[in-house]
Formats: sequence, C-alpha cells, structure tokens
Amino acid sequence: MQISVESLSFAYTPTTRVLDDIDLSVDPGESVVLAGPNGSGKSTLLKLLSGVLQANCGTIRFDRSPIEALTARQLARRLAMVEQERSIGFDFTVREVVAMGRLPHRGRFSRESADDRRAIEQAMEFADVQGFAQRSIRAISGGERQRAYLATALAQQPKILLLDEPTTHLDLRHQVQFMSIVRQRVHDGMTVLTALHDLTLASQAADRIALMANGRIAAIGRPDDVLSPYHVGHVFGVDAAIGEHPKLGTVYVLPVLGPQSPSERRPNEPSPRSSSDA
Repeated sequence: MQISVESLSFAYTPTTRVLDDIDLSVDPGESVVLAGPNGSGKSTLLKLLSGVLQANCGTIRFDRSPIEALTARQLARRLAMVEQERSIGFDFTVREVVAMGRLPHRGRFSRESADDRRAIEQAMEFADVQGFAQRSIRAISGGERQRAYLATALAQQPKILLLDEPTTHLDLRHQVQFMSIVRQRVHDGMTVLTALHDLTLASQAADRIALMANGRIAAIGRPDDVLSPYHVGHVFGVDAAIGEHPKLGTVYVLPVLGPQSPSERRPNEPSPRSSSDA
C-alpha cells in the first residue's frame, strides 16, 4: 500500500509550526527512514499518518483513500504503529497484549478464531517473545516490551508499519534482530516508514532516507547519496567520517568528536600542549 503526503503542514499553536509543506511518497514494499535531530518533526509526521493528530493543511492518502475518509477500524486494518514509549495501565500478559492487535479484525468482545490464534503465534515467533508470553507486560525489560509491541503490530497484519525510534531500548543483538524482522516484512510487500537516529543502522534498513530539519525534508534518496558529509553536517551540525562497508556495501557514519574543552578534562589530566611548549 502506498503512502502519499502532499503539502502537509502542522502546528501545535499558531506560533509553533512543526511541519512545513511536507511532500513524501512511500511505495508498496518500500522501507523509508526519517532521520534528523530532535524536534525536526519526525514523530509528528508519524502521528499524523497514524491518525493521532490532524494536519492543519495538506493531504494524506493510503493508495487512493484520503485519511479523513477512513474510520478508525478501517485505518487500523491498513496500518500499525510502534511508538518509542507506550504505557499499559493494566497487568496484562505479553500474549494478551499481542492479541490486542487482532481487535480491528474481530471486535472487542468476540472470541479468538483460528485465524486470530495463528496470527498471534506467528507474530510472537517473529518478534521472539514466546519465551515470556505469559509474563506481565509490566514485569519485563524495556527492550522486551518493545519486541512485544512489535509483535502486537505484526498480529494486526497491517499493510503499512510505522515505527517511531523502535530500537531505543534494545541491546545490539536485538536491534539487529528487530530491524531484520522489519526488513523481512518489507520483502514480503509491507510498506515501512521508520523514525531512526542511528544513521548506520538506517543505511542497512532503508531503501531511501529522508533527512528532516526544521520541519522540512532537507534531502531524500538512497542511503549512499543522502548520507554524505555535506548533508549530515548541514542537518545535524556535526563533522562525520563516512565510508562504505567493504563487504556489505552499506554506508557507515562515525561522528567526529571535537577537541576537549578545559572544563571536560579530568583533574590530573595534562594540557594537550606538548612538553616542548612549557
């Protein structure tokens, strides 16, 4: 399913415009990563696409359907979102949380069908949460919860997956596992739009990267085109060493630390001046 955004703008107040004239198209079976500094509008754009917020002007379409023409259930059958932070107010088990992903398909009070159970079990297997499926969602680690929420989204069987900083609470192994799962869903035809800070991970996960700054898209294209010293420096305000992995062919981005200021040195650490300067 295609995502089409045209001339989209949003402001929380008349004086705080967060998004300004955004144009973006994500094709079926494509993975696009939104990258940019904090406050650049990435999360707001995802909330507009998910229906949590309503745009001040512009259009959002899923294939040919305008978002405002879809009911909440119709929208939930098209897309699912995994947020950076999510709160569960009750002591549900992980499996019960994953089963909530089936609500758009079966209703709140109907019983699980065989199709529901298959979708739930498959989603838990994909997200590697079977080992703690009967534990309370409130008693597991932040990284385990994030995988449980991914399983919930996959159980929903959406055509579009929206991810807002999904790897924040994950260790390195589960970051790789999480994004590998998402990448497989893309190969299966799912459309994925992800907000991500890790540019090196983004270069492996994305078909295209959209760099955002000040509520606008500053650059968009293939990772090896967009992740250049110029674009990274312009958007993030840092110097970066950028290269290509010799085997994978993907781009890696290494920010370059500036010289240490006097206040940052340890008490007994000598000045960087050489002894010949004394």
